[in-house]
Amino acid sequence: MEIRQLRTLIALVESQFNMSRAAEKLNLVQSALSQQLNRLENELGAKLFIRKGKRLKSLTTVGEEVFKQATIVLSAINNIHSVGKEYTERDFGVLNIGTTHMQARYILPPVIKLFSQLYPDVELQIHQGTPQQLVQLAMNYEVDFSICTEALAGNSQFTLIPCYQWNRSLIVPPEHPLADKKNISLEDLCDYPIVTYVAGFTGSKRVLETFKQSKLQPHVVLSAADSDIIKSYVREQMGIGIIASLAYDRKNDSDLKCRDLGELFPWEITRIAYPKDKYLRKYQQVFIQLLLKQVSKHGSESGYFCLPEEKVMT
Repeated sequence: MEIRQLRTLIALVESQFNMSRAAEKLNLVQSALSQQLNRLENELGAKLFIRKGKRLKSLTTVGEEVFKQATIVLSAINNIHSVGKEYTERDFGVLNIGTTHMQARYILPPVIKLFSQLYPDVELQIHQGTPQQLVQLAMNYEVDFSICTEALAGNSQFTLIPCYQWNRSLIVPPEHPLADKKNISLEDLCDYPIVTYVAGFTGSKRVLETFKQSKLQPHVVLSAADSDIIKSYVREQMGIGIIASLAYDRKNDSDLKCRDLGELFPWEITRIAYPKDKYLRKYQQVFIQLLLKQVSKHGSESGYFCLPEEKVMT
């Protein structure tokens, strides 16, 4: 059995059994991909795939177990390579970070600056995506770890490090009726068109659930994944904005009034995640430590808080 056969199997499953996509991922022609899979089946003496005509549709029961074990084997191989590089190229390499736009824009810049000073020969690559995409990137070892809020809680396949907790704020033009209202309620928010995050990003699901639990129907007129886009449309008076508090920049957003909504919505936890069996190189560990120190030292000034997970409000 060859490692490339296991890589072929994993690539095919990750490509949802699309042969052309899997072949492209492995830089192979489809005929070579088919040969690798046929050899693996012949060597094992068992059918790994459920077929419909010539097309592969899914894994058999045996195939599912082989896929599970292949993933473990390739994970171990990746770890062995990482151990070797830790001793031969200790301060060299590439650090791949999976993250959302919010983390990349508002949290990571000072951490990356300091890390680059400590490790000038380590290249940093930021991979942005939805929380679901970031989980998959980490699971596939395409990033060293992912940083996000949704899609991680309770995932038993990952080592999860609580990073910080955050809530939301209202942003409006200074002349808006809610700009100086003493106590803002959910009912008040429902009186105006709302601009906020698109489904699946930055706790948007829990915002809508909160309204629903109070039997209220907010009037969301525009959704976006990017906090800066939300601010732009609030400036255009499309509606009131509900954003993560840490996305409000006192200097650059001084033309907007920011009101804390932490008493209205559940608090969220942003976590750092990587597969439980992953070997972390020293510089990867240092980056995580720098990030945790950054949020612990400066978080309360920027609209988020670093607290032990058991103290986080839910």
